[in-house]
Amino acid sequence: MQDSGSSRLSTLPKELREVLEFTRMHNRWRRFETINLIASENVMSPLADSAYMSDMMHRYAEGKPFKRYYQGTRYVDEVEVRVMRLMGELLNAGYVDPRPISGTTANASVFRVLGACGSKAVIAPVQAGAHVSHTKFGTLGALCIEHIEMPYDPERMNVDVDKAVKLIEEVKPSFVVLGASVYLFPHPVKEVAEAAHSVGAKLVYDAAHVLGLIAGKRWRNPLDHGADVMTASTHKTFPGPQGGIIATRDEEIYKRVSRAVFPYFVSNHHLHRLPALAVTAVEMKYFGEAYADQVVRNARALAEALAAEGFKVLGEHLGYTKSHQVVLDVRPQGGGAKAAKLLEDANIIVNKNLLPYDPPDAIKDPSGLRLGVQEMTRFGMKEDNMKDIARFMRRVLIDREDPRKVAEEVKEYRKEYTRVHYCFDVDTIEDGKLYLLY
Repeated sequence: MQDSGSSRLSTLPKELREVLEFTRMHNRWRRFETINLIASENVMSPLADSAYMSDMMHRYAEGKPFKRYYQGTRYVDEVEVRVMRLMGELLNAGYVDPRPISGTTANASVFRVLGACGSKAVIAPVQAGAHVSHTKFGTLGALCIEHIEMPYDPERMNVDVDKAVKLIEEVKPSFVVLGASVYLFPHPVKEVAEAAHSVGAKLVYDAAHVLGLIAGKRWRNPLDHGADVMTASTHKTFPGPQGGIIATRDEEIYKRVSRAVFPYFVSNHHLHRLPALAVTAVEMKYFGEAYADQVVRNARALAEALAAEGFKVLGEHLGYTKSHQVVLDVRPQGGGAKAAKLLEDANIIVNKNLLPYDPPDAIKDPSGLRLGVQEMTRFGMKEDNMKDIARFMRRVLIDREDPRKVAEEVKEYRKEYTRVHYCFDVDTIEDGKLYLLY
């Protein structure tokens, strides 16, 4: 017998039913049946979710709080001001602009102000994980700013500090960029900042991947070590809505960058992000240190467990990782593309990734996998769970078990980890009613 919901859906047009059904299947699969190890994803809390689904998603605002080009934003302005204050407190930054709608948009706004067409930017080497937006293939190229890479130290899996300092002194760039998307160990902010400042350059730190670890005090705050401005995404280790942010302690940089965010790169800045970001910022204020601490411990535990199961885990001589990420060389298992697909068939979601010794043209089938533990940490998993995940992965990639069989076990395993942790329990708020709505 059909339930009333199915019966009502059956009266809808076929093309609408298809969209709704694919959406339903996606929600169930990714939220309740998979182990997600994508390093650039996370989940919001139920309370942040409810704040996200507000009337603000239908509204438009250009400009800054209380200086808009549209009417009807009196409450939006109040929320945005609170976002700026809360994020400033978390990051120990006097000036915050939450209007960029992505980390790349945040980078573009900063690069546009600090550089000019024909100027030079020195960036972290691609081998050390530089994001495409830092390069001639992305935002720098679009702004016709020349990208020059710092030397790479394969032993430290990081920027070669001495050679980087010499390069900066020789090139005299407009600005220098640190931060990355494949990111196991902190970049040498203090040394690079001193070199940049000695030639009149500014240091930009892209904290997209580690913003939650910075807010949780488990990763160096680059502003404390000489960075002039920090850009970030708000949906990776920081478990908020998708979007971007810019933070600085320099009032002049803030004023100039804010004038670039709007109108150069953003018009309306997707206002429904703001209350969800504010909720997440408050959650990080009260729970961020415990969350970030568990993320770092889980990453180390996963790396050690994978090594014990027979995988080649990068960075062993350095302790594997100090971030949320773990990087594997899966050439013995058929390469990154094959390994990622097999794991997806087993309901374990990862992404293939170039390793430092891969040529650029290996991007479609690189040697490695990049793993991140932040979302599973958010769902309550701890060190022992990382050992279980490593065993699931071994069975698929080393033992060559049928991934469909493993997928059923993963689905059953995941049933115990569906509640979001490190946030306020919505059941204690107004008897379970999310009063933020209507």
